Amino acid sequence: MRLTKTRLLFSLAGSSLAYPKREASAGPDAQKAQAIKETYQRSWKGYYDHAFPNDTLTPLTNSYVNDRNRWSVTAIDALSASIVLRDEESVNQILEFVPTIDFTTTAEPGDISLFETNIRYFGGLLSAYDLLSQEPWSDLVKNHTHIEACLKQAQSLADSLKFAFDTPSGIPDPIIQLNPEPKRKGSTQNNIAEAGTLVLEWTRLSDITGDPQYAELAQKAESYMLKPSPPETEPFPGLTGTFLSIEDGTFVNDDGGWGGYTDSFYEYLIKMYLYDPEEFGFYKDRWTAAADSTMEFLSSHPSTREDITFLSQYAGTDIIPTSSHLASFAGGNFILGGILLKEQKYIDFGLTLANSYYETYRGTATGIGPEGFRWVDNNLPTNSTNNPQPPSEDAEFYKKAGFWATSTAYILRPETLETLYYAYRATGDKKYQDMAWEAYENIVAAAETGAAFSSLRDVTIVDGGYIDKMESFWLTETLKYLFLMFDEESELQVQKDGSKMRWVFNTEAHPVKIR
Repeated sequence: MRLTKTRLLFSLAGSSLAYPKREASAGPDAQKAQAIKETYQRSWKGYYDHAFPNDTLTPLTNSYVNDRNRWSVTAIDALSASIVLRDEESVNQILEFVPTIDFTTTAEPGDISLFETNIRYFGGLLSAYDLLSQEPWSDLVKNHTHIEACLKQAQSLADSLKFAFDTPSGIPDPIIQLNPEPKRKGSTQNNIAEAGTLVLEWTRLSDITGDPQYAELAQKAESYMLKPSPPETEPFPGLTGTFLSIEDGTFVNDDGGWGGYTDSFYEYLIKMYLYDPEEFGFYKDRWTAAADSTMEFLSSHPSTREDITFLSQYAGTDIIPTSSHLASFAGGNFILGGILLKEQKYIDFGLTLANSYYETYRGTATGIGPEGFRWVDNNLPTNSTNNPQPPSEDAEFYKKAGFWATSTAYILRPETLETLYYAYRATGDKKYQDMAWEAYENIVAAAETGAAFSSLRDVTIVDGGYIDKMESFWLTETLKYLFLMFDEESELQVQKDGSKMRWVFNTEAHPVKIR
């Protein structure tokens, strides 16, 4: 039975992570930014000492796993974070390695995820090139030939991956292989997140290189999602099914929401509009349709906590009151859309989601939100997708918290903190800084172990165990968004006035220069 005691408060030991409690106004906070930077440096050192140049640190055993093609995913994914956090040592350690990677093959036979490779490797290299090509970040670099190497390697990677789009429809196969020879997996379907979260990076590469082929490939794939067919697979205006046929680009189901396999497709609609509002105006129209339908049909209040708003999933027009840590990014996406479109209703709804999803942190014994959760919505019919009662072992917890965990893990994800960052930038309200700092303290207290920081097996109980893995997005997303929350003003920061924005963050938090 899960513990339902109130969340424990952890105090941090050690000068590098401790921070004196004091009242302060909103704004940059050098002490907190430095503490987060030191956490980043500890994470990087653990990886560099025990795992580099392999993919992923296993901090409990001070070892590694090669789970992302053995191209050193943690190093390449972390590069933009090292730049943003102005950590000169790690910047140059990574840059020295970049030219040595052979993106034309893999060290061992194995599947390559087009999506994960795109957002972590490809996005990381493009972002590093954009950042390091201008001051003040170029000052971090010891050997400036390495800046051009980032672009050269990004193009090399794209050239290795682009045959994934060589399908009857142009929707890419989500899985390819390069070793022993280039080969598509032969998938018959792709999902809207994996097929629709390529367009920013591939368009950016075309803009930098002047070669239109990369943008054309990604934008052709995107076209099937922008104009979905058949119509019944769009159960609500702007909200589509999840899977498309690679054969002809038609949708094969009508279920979805703001979660896995769908999330970043919607995210990139408004971000492409930020990238170039003239060329991608239709992307904005599709985003507003999805946003309006989300507010009308997917907004859901738990029966025991009417003050909370979560986003439901759907199967056709049937609403399913379930959500995930992944989905908590949606609040930030609504806020961004509201800023760019000067629509307060989207900002307000995004702030509601920011406050609500943070309740999944406040509700647990560790002060950290779980991977997946459910609730009961009394406004929905009682059926197989909306059970009248939570499981008996979770009943008392649900009364207080308004949700119960369906997946208790925390794998160092950034999404809730990402939304708190957008909420703070839009409002200037210090409470969002306080919420982020509280989450940071709790994550560090629970996850620091071995060489660095580990994923957690069960956040609903104290000492719920570890999963021996430090995902690369811990460095480049979670800690980057935390750092930016307290860092000084710069052109990288999200602005209340959307016309002043010069950068857009890809779904892995890699800053990309807008047109």
